[in-house]
Amino acid sequence: MMFSVRSLALLLVALTVASTSFVRAAAPASTFVAADDPGFVYEGRFDQANPAAPVVVWQASRIRVAFEGDSIALQFADAKGQSFFNAQVDGRTQLVALREGRPAEGTSLSGLGAGRHELVLFKRSEASAGTVRFRGVELPSDARLLPSERPSYRLRMQFFGDSITAGACSEDGAADQWADRSTHNNVVSYGALTAAAFQADYRNIAVSGMGIAIGWTEVKAGQMWDRIYPSADSPRADVASWVPDVLFINLGENDDSFSTAKHRPFPVDDYVNGYVALVQSFRRAWPDVQIVILRGGMFGGSQSEQLRKPWEKAVAQIEATDPHVSHFVFTHWASTHPRVADHRAMADELIAWLREQPFMKPAAIR
Repeated sequence: MMFSVRSLALLLVALTVASTSFVRAAAPASTFVAADDPGFVYEGRFDQANPAAPVVVWQASRIRVAFEGDSIALQFADAKGQSFFNAQVDGRTQLVALREGRPAEGTSLSGLGAGRHELVLFKRSEASAGTVRFRGVELPSDARLLPSERPSYRLRMQFFGDSITAGACSEDGAADQWADRSTHNNVVSYGALTAAAFQADYRNIAVSGMGIAIGWTEVKAGQMWDRIYPSADSPRADVASWVPDVLFINLGENDDSFSTAKHRPFPVDDYVNGYVALVQSFRRAWPDVQIVILRGGMFGGSQSEQLRKPWEKAVAQIEATDPHVSHFVFTHWASTHPRVADHRAMADELIAWLREQPFMKPAAIR
């Protein structure tokens, strides 16, 4: 059979297209699993207005998922500001970086091997630095989600405060910096370490710069403790959906530093009354929670007389009418924001004190 040059060319094109189509069809496709799949376990205060793409807001928020397969890819959208996560699979930790206007980094984990794996995604950067939507995961076509096992927590702990509690600057060098939030790691904060020591379900609601009466942020503590986002006009969270056993409050550093920097008198009455009102708000929301009022970690909480006296006055008023409130003052403090070693020292102090408290006896690890 004879082919013309034109016929032969057309035949070659057809064979090429067919070959390419075959290769594409044979290539393994990935499977997308949306964030509202029941296999995902969410721990923390999320914006769940769109369950298929919830917004991860607060530091220490966690997403868990179990799967079978050699790899997994995380899918995000609508990054605002900077959000950083620790993605942990089988003891291996990878940094996930999501910056507004830039490509996502660290979202794929591969070479995991066959069998069952569990991914834990921990938001290490604070809410005021940035938020992002979690869309779900992509798995190889031969992989699948497995039922997730919820951790066997012994109690629930919530920490509420400012940059000290948020873990701001914890992995910085000699000087504090705020341009790159990847070094602001809540995983190593005193709150996270304390919760881990007691096998506690851990939540963290803290805003850098925030005070009770005055501070470096517009929002004040009493305005946002029950909000989905760190702002006074945010929708309110359903605080009844997760009730802590122990609530820790550490505030006052910014009331002190702001008044000093601006050469203003310390707002004693507003601070005392604001602290009392804040604790009363928590008590109305959670009638049975044990509240621990903390002080310290930086210069103001440890060394400032203008803060110490109002703080002691507020604590005395609160404890006089509420038998389920106690207080603790850190002896360790840092001249900058606490670094990893400082948080470890603070956690060790708090853990030792908690193990001696009657309200902790049933849950203490000895």
